Amino acid sequence: MGVALHLVIGTLGNAASLLLYAAPILTFTRVLKKKSTEDFSCVPYSIALLNCLLYTWYGLPVVSNKWENFPLITINGIGISLEFSFIKMVCLLLLHVLMVFCTTASVSAFALKDHRHRKVLVGCVGLVASVSMYASPLIVVKQVIKTKSVEFMPFYLSLFSFLASLLWMAYGLVGRDLFLASPNLVGCPLGLLQLVVYFVYRNKKILREEEIMQEK
Repeated sequence: MGVALHLVIGTLGNAASLLLYAAPILTFTRVLKKKSTEDFSCVPYSIALLNCLLYTWYGLPVVSNKWENFPLITINGIGISLEFSFIKMVCLLLLHVLMVFCTTASVSAFALKDHRHRKVLVGCVGLVASVSMYASPLIVVKQVIKTKSVEFMPFYLSLFSFLASLLWMAYGLVGRDLFLASPNLVGCPLGLLQLVVYFVYRNKKILREEEIMQEK
């Protein structure tokens, strides 16, 4: 029963994460159409790419025991492709992301000799990346509160972030894997916060720059 429940939650987590990773497509369609990134930040997508790389590695038999975390490989593999395409123009951030991943992968594969220690290393780095990924939209939340506009805070990105975090937290708890559950214990309330902020400000008008300056 426990194994079946673990698989079901993992499958639902995959579905939610796929929607999360695909949500920025609408944002990038707008960027391509306007030929400008406007006030959209590329930082959340860069951190999401690092998160996908780390958890794909975490799910492989090199780190995990055999294929116990196979759902992580499938969805994060897709996430790598999507996030990489979103930030391929941001070479400097991409270089940093790849450096962190390659260092973590190399140390875990060649310096550590058993699954337990590999899980601890990759899990700890992945924990930091996941918390950063879920926290990075707070930059946008600050902008929303300042301008009283949700123009640059995509609703579906916030919604699927919350759902994916909730499901992967359940997946980690059922599988008794704290390295999968812990970051999502942070991600869930942060995702909920984004949704609350969105619904509070969704009908507000954008403040003019002059009004913002007067409030300072």
